Amino acid sequence: MIIPKEIKNIIEELGKAGFEAFIVGGCVRDFLVGREPKDWDIATNAKPEDIQKIFKNSFYENKFLTVTVITDSAKDNLKEIEITTYRSDAKYSDKRHPDEVVYAKNIQEDLSRRDFTINAIAIKTSGLKKDVIDPFEGQKDLKKKILRTVGNPEERFSEDALRMLRAVRLATTLDFKIEEETAKAIIKNSIWLEAVSKERIRDEFVKIVMSEKPAEGIELLRELNLLKYILPELLENYGVSQNKHHIYDCYQHALKALEF
Repeated sequence: MIIPKEIKNIIEELGKAGFEAFIVGGCVRDFLVGREPKDWDIATNAKPEDIQKIFKNSFYENKFLTVTVITDSAKDNLKEIEITTYRSDAKYSDKRHPDEVVYAKNIQEDLSRRDFTINAIAIKTSGLKKDVIDPFEGQKDLKKKILRTVGNPEERFSEDALRMLRAVRLATTLDFKIEEETAKAIIKNSIWLEAVSKERIRDEFVKIVMSEKPAEGIELLRELNLLKYILPELLENYGVSQNKHHIYDCYQHALKALEF
């Protein structure tokens, strides 16, 4: 795969203005495994006001230091590119949103606040050269198909409880295994999911159901003690037998129906 010219142009323009710029997040993960990214994200040490001076066709409308640049690309995933200033999240009192967002010193500090190692990789591109910044060995986990949090899993999940559900979604859609300590932290702290809005839970759940292996995703939710906070009615069917014409219990029958 090659990095699109729209992304290279943005990085080049930021560089001309004296700023650093890296491709970051899920798009790097997808790029490294040869999958077309759904969208592209860039991290930089330029402040939002600096970014808007460089890119006139852009808008800034949130408190998370992100400027959206409008390109003339014909491809949907390249029409709008989000550029975010290096940031470091402060305490999460509600287990959903950071109490405040502050500037980070460098790309390494920015990567350290991210959820999983496979999403904490950055690429710096210059011409044909690509430098990969991977302080948490996310590339190793990519090769082993392991989902692991950046640092202490309980800390990562206490910052944003939706990350527990996102772990299941990523494991399901990417066909990865959740690393043991990460899985234990989800089971132990699954009740934190109650602090997350139903809308955010719905969005992740729909992605699991619409994946290629939805039944495996639902079963993983059950194993990790998350299903009771999403579909308690389905969980009540677990172990409930049917009449002699059925070989599956009610829960397994529902999963088999979902498979087909």
